[in-house]
Amino acid sequence: MGVMSETISVCCTACGRRHRYTAPSYPCVCGAPVAPELDPRGAATAVTHRAWDEEWIGVRCAACGAESRWPRPELGCPCGTVLCVPVDPAAAGRSGRTPGSRVPAHRAVPIRTARDAVTAAVLYLRGLGHRDVRRADQRPLSGIGLAAPGLVVQVDPTVGPASVRDVECLWLTAMAESARGVYFSLAGYAEDARVRGDLLDVALFVLDPSGVPRPANAPAVALDATAGWD
Repeated sequence: MGVMSETISVCCTACGRRHRYTAPSYPCVCGAPVAPELDPRGAATAVTHRAWDEEWIGVRCAACGAESRWPRPELGCPCGTVLCVPVDPAAAGRSGRTPGSRVPAHRAVPIRTARDAVTAAVLYLRGLGHRDVRRADQRPLSGIGLAAPGLVVQVDPTVGPASVRDVECLWLTAMAESARGVYFSLAGYAEDARVRGDLLDVALFVLDPSGVPRPANAPAVALDATAGWD
């Protein structure tokens, strides 16, 4: 696979409108850009439900040969339909590192309470090298605020997906502190919130019940790649 992003025509299954879609490129751990292989002969499908295992595809880096898991390509039509963009079947079937699966068992805490969610986030941040994690001075509108040198963190233990407003508020707080925003959510993210996280370079993680934070967008995948577990 080459490093150039591919562009194909995608037809909306609901309104019939056609769109030109360019595959996003992501940074491999070696620094080279990689992009998913699209299938120009395939048909887009409407996203009607979310399943974690279906959210990711394996992509191999042409420069170093490493395989990573990245978000499955999606396109939002103005009619309101979210489309799953067809990818090459061989590429979609490749195996790769499951996002967040590098977290050792002793670093994970099963989540039963909001306190457990905070503990899981703190353990993960320490794995990224941030030993000095504390409660943030400024409390977020929802969830629990944490801080570490260079980071502003929000842990959201509520049962509803984080909204675009939640992501934007974290970004604004991080900007005021000249820091990077990192969001941990138990219930995931609304589609527009995930898109905004990509645009604002806010790392979005989903905390699964086992306490393992799993990257939900490209900035989170890149941040996860820096972890050095002992």
